[in-house]
Amino acid sequence: MHFRRLPAALLLLCLIPLVSTSCLVRRRSIARKGGQINQALLVADRQTLVDALARQYEAIRDFNAEVNMVPALGTTEKNKVTEYKDVRAYILFRKPAFIRLIGLYPVVRNKAFDMVSSGTEFKLYVPARNRFIVGKNEVDQPSLNKLENLRPQHFQDALLVRPIDPSADKLVMENFTDEDNAFYILHVIHENGNQQLQLLRTIWFSRTDLKLARQMIFDPAGNILTDARYSDWKVYDNVPFPKHIEINRPRDEYAVVIDIVKMDINKGVGPEKFVLDQPEGTMLQLLGQPTPNPPAPQAPPAKGKTKKK
Repeated sequence: MHFRRLPAALLLLCLIPLVSTSCLVRRRSIARKGGQINQALLVADRQTLVDALARQYEAIRDFNAEVNMVPALGTTEKNKVTEYKDVRAYILFRKPAFIRLIGLYPVVRNKAFDMVSSGTEFKLYVPARNRFIVGKNEVDQPSLNKLENLRPQHFQDALLVRPIDPSADKLVMENFTDEDNAFYILHVIHENGNQQLQLLRTIWFSRTDLKLARQMIFDPAGNILTDARYSDWKVYDNVPFPKHIEINRPRDEYAVVIDIVKMDINKGVGPEKFVLDQPEGTMLQLLGQPTPNPPAPQAPPAKGKTKKK
């Protein structure tokens, strides 16, 4: 007996009785992280997300924030991370690129560090070590001393996500939606001098509310420089801002979790707030420059000879 192949439409008709039988069908509710069960997903095109990112950046001229901070040293790649709990900190920012962070020790609230940057150079004061560190914002070679890898610019890049530059940035949009995730991802790409494409950033938007959820910044080799995640968005002085921020710098082997306690946006932060002078009696360390060798001790005069006056 010869059987002919059933047309697709006829095959579907044969399956309808099975689908309508409840005992053979299992329906599952989908609850993604940060959303409700069976929450409808929002739809947006690329330009809508680009415009939203620009509005968020342009809405902030300056801010003064009091935060709870959990710094962590180490990296998951080396399977060792040390966290420091209950650090109170203050973050001040003023456009175009002025930022200052002041950290206080738990309980006693003495100053743990004071760090400031004007865009290209940074200064870091560590009272417990009596050190005043000056260097460039770019980390050319990560130091074994994790403290020397801290840069105010890293915090600025994470706290204020730069808008897309249409003259230089090429964009690819991805809809990353499955049972566990629902994100729109903007891949920001540049063409380097060798006419090769290089991934600079990925900017993630949650499809549950179209809010910024994550930003990843990459080096020319594709390694992660910064992985920042944003959640619990609130409105401060009529400007939306994430209350919970996680910043991970795997190459520099440190991470910081920030929870905003109080925040003032666009109420004015004067330039004098970003002046950090070296305290008297502290040891100055210039990163990227060799430490000067101490002068060699003078040889004693030979026996039987006296120094001429």
